[in-house]
Amino acid sequence: MGLVLGVDSSTQSCKAELRDADTGKLVGTGRAPHPPATGPVSEQDPTAWWQALQTACIAGLSAAGIHGGDVIAISVAAQCHGLVVLDEQGVVIRPAKLWNDTTSTDEVIRLRQLIDDATWARRTGSVPTAAFTIGKVAWLARHEPQNLRRVRSMLLPHDYLNFRLTGQRFTDRSEASGTGYFDASAEEDAGDYLLELLDLVDPSMDWGSTLPRLVAASEAGGTLSAQAAQALGLQAGIPVAAGGGDQHAAALGLGVEPGDLTFSLGTSGVVFTPSVHPVHDASGTVDGVADMTGGYLPLVSTLNAARVTDQFARLLGVDIATLAEMALAAGPGTGPVLVAHLDGERKPDLPHARGLLAGITSATTREEIARAAHEGVLLGLVRGVQHLHRNGVDTTGRVLVVGGGARSVAYRQLLADLLHREVELSAADEATARGACVQAAAVASGADVRSVRDAWRPGTLFTTTPRATDRDPEGLYAQVAAFNENLAFNESLPIVPTVAPPGAPPSGQSLGNLSRPSI
Repeated sequence: MGLVLGVDSSTQSCKAELRDADTGKLVGTGRAPHPPATGPVSEQDPTAWWQALQTACIAGLSAAGIHGGDVIAISVAAQCHGLVVLDEQGVVIRPAKLWNDTTSTDEVIRLRQLIDDATWARRTGSVPTAAFTIGKVAWLARHEPQNLRRVRSMLLPHDYLNFRLTGQRFTDRSEASGTGYFDASAEEDAGDYLLELLDLVDPSMDWGSTLPRLVAASEAGGTLSAQAAQALGLQAGIPVAAGGGDQHAAALGLGVEPGDLTFSLGTSGVVFTPSVHPVHDASGTVDGVADMTGGYLPLVSTLNAARVTDQFARLLGVDIATLAEMALAAGPGTGPVLVAHLDGERKPDLPHARGLLAGITSATTREEIARAAHEGVLLGLVRGVQHLHRNGVDTTGRVLVVGGGARSVAYRQLLADLLHREVELSAADEATARGACVQAAAVASGADVRSVRDAWRPGTLFTTTPRATDRDPEGLYAQVAAFNENLAFNESLPIVPTVAPPGAPPSGQSLGNLSRPSI
């Protein structure tokens, strides 16, 4: 039948996979780096993503000896939330603000003063934080109003790559549901933009004209343009699928079902499970986003994950593998715990927080500190599982771990110990790119994306069994986390002006109290 191209455009790099469209067999891969980006000001030039996609695609074709004409469909998954703004010529106006850019914290606080958290959760599925796109739009309006006036297209990272591939502006539910101005729980599969929420930023903007159209998960959004085909070494006219967010594509690539918990340990940490029902968590811990099948993917995302252990490896003067060995060699007993808010945190929403290592004594060992570094990352996500359960989400299925951190035996073992459950390492090494291939194959064949997902479900490489241990760091972690969160909250309270944005309702009014018939 041919080959499909699945793209994972993450914060750090672009990965491309070429798979047989019938069987899912991997036949070629390519990779290219992205410019480094870290908070609090985390930005990248979107044109660098396009250049990396070209490099990764051509490298994959070359390494496997594949002719570009064999590729029959493309799907792109990418990092979520980032804001890409284009002018009337389709040119990037300024660097994209990424998910881990926290400079819009004050703007998000203002928005949450205008509308209460329960209403945000009810309307959009999530309570916005600095990660969400709407906060970045508000930042642009406040700090660069001249650039806002130039905006004719407002896209997300994977939308921009779709635009470069096809010349068309389109997106999907999974990505749109992380913007803060989209209702994924609408009855129609496509969902609805909530333009009245963008009006809180600037009611004079014609927001509807700037947003990409919604495309269903198993449909094409456009076809590969001649110009893009030449740049990628592919054939013009092949379908380009809707694409999606990185975690959402990973769920497709892993073939997870409702109840299956997936822990993603990369630059950030995420725990998610598919759900047939939308989730509306007024506490803001669970993001009730959509998935790439027409359902939902409630998730909890933390800002600090594998880079925490990278930092502790540097502090202890060892490499990552040695740090993992040290963590597993730590003796029994309580030992120290780490609240891993090294560079702020988003769940809980504390952009100015810092890490806190507690429980150190004169007997503390390097091995115990290494264990605390790994556990600190995991305990924040274990708390996330508790919040999923409290919101009625089934969490009783398999436990899978993916991402760069999944390669660490210490992460897998300590997660099994904390959950008292078996933990599986999937055979899908690059789950996001694989999920994009699943969608591309569905579009190429006219099949439902769920049927391809099930047919391509990967096996398990390793299963880690929990150890018999009396170590229970959760209680101490909860105490230290509460202290750290209270300290960070009180030290970082911004001074919020009492003047609302032009056209916005008075501070303190909720959306439910506003006399707007469209809401």
